[in-house]
Amino acid sequence: MAGLYSSKPTVSSSPSSSTSSSSYSRLFLIVTLLPLSLACFAFVLQWRGGLDDPVTHWSIDHHEFPGMVSTQEKRSLRRSVSDSGCVDLLGQSRAPSFPYFRDWKFDYDSDLKPRICITTSTSAGLEQTLPWIYFHKVIGVSTFYLFVEGKAASPNVSRVLETIPGVKVIHRTKELEEKQAKSRIWNETWLSSFFYKPCNYELFVKQSLNMEMAITMAQDAGMEWIIHLDTDELIHPSGTHEYSLRKLLGNISADVDIVIFPNYESSVERDDIREPFSEVSMFKKNYDHLLRDVYFGNYKDATRGNPNYFLTYGNGKAAARVQDHLRPNGAHRWHNYRKSPNEVKLEEAAVLHYTYPRFSDLTSRRDRCGCKPTKVDVKRCFMLEFDRAVSGDLYFFLSISCILFRNI
Repeated sequence: MAGLYSSKPTVSSSPSSSTSSSSYSRLFLIVTLLPLSLACFAFVLQWRGGLDDPVTHWSIDHHEFPGMVSTQEKRSLRRSVSDSGCVDLLGQSRAPSFPYFRDWKFDYDSDLKPRICITTSTSAGLEQTLPWIYFHKVIGVSTFYLFVEGKAASPNVSRVLETIPGVKVIHRTKELEEKQAKSRIWNETWLSSFFYKPCNYELFVKQSLNMEMAITMAQDAGMEWIIHLDTDELIHPSGTHEYSLRKLLGNISADVDIVIFPNYESSVERDDIREPFSEVSMFKKNYDHLLRDVYFGNYKDATRGNPNYFLTYGNGKAAARVQDHLRPNGAHRWHNYRKSPNEVKLEEAAVLHYTYPRFSDLTSRRDRCGCKPTKVDVKRCFMLEFDRAVSGDLYFFLSISCILFRNI
């Protein structure tokens, strides 16, 4: 009896514990396979192996748009730059990587109001012009009138620009010059003091003549606002909930003819900038957007020994309502032949001016002018004191640099 009661019962495995173990195994398998499946799916979405991308055919020599250069190509480009001569050593990057929207599917032909256009006179390449156009399309600009010269007028560049919806490319031909020589402002005294002078003075005249022609094109296209902007400037439509230039100008009172955007000037923090629009983020605010005490209290630190608060201009840029008798009043303003325009200055929105963020921006200005490296010629070619000072020092620096490079 004692033996019978002292014996322990045999424990058998229950079906529930077996089921639980099987569930854990399945769960572990799912957790393991799920991220692998997602990774494979992402790879398939991004893979373009063997597919013919029509964008690559936009350029005759198949140079790709910004962001399409491979790492190996970038390395080879940098190596070629380092192995080249003096001009290449001091030149700009040849491997842009600004992200862009490939299809350019903007609703530019819809009934979006107001209809805004930008006009510019440029010699910049695609690495600067494409992100500039893309940014302004995003904030609401529908049409661009590009008066091109130099690199911008080359077949490879202009061919790409002409394929972008809403972009009108105007080349500086003999026919264009003859037409502009018969224009109204060519015969007016306010512009005549800049005639037959080199470099900056010549550019100022061309900009004014191109702006006059752009007004006519804007009227024919039914544009409501026109802005003259350089390709080193971006509109900053601050003060709108949607960061939209259309919303900003759409809220302007109907009796306002001209809207002034105070300019901010870039403060470059590094000497290796390749893509200013994506790498430069610090700007000096315009006096119009600062408290008086803040402006004068920090003036010495802000100027850093320069004679002026801004290195270049400080009077901003303007948007004009497209209407009869509108005319340019220099590169920064508009006027009207029949009345004094009603102007308003924006309290938050501004123009971001990327002023000489790269050394190549200085050399390109020097190369464009073709002036002699003398104080007399530098003063004759450049309008701003800063440009004169920089150009004079630059001529000397480049001459010494090239001599040293050849000796090495």
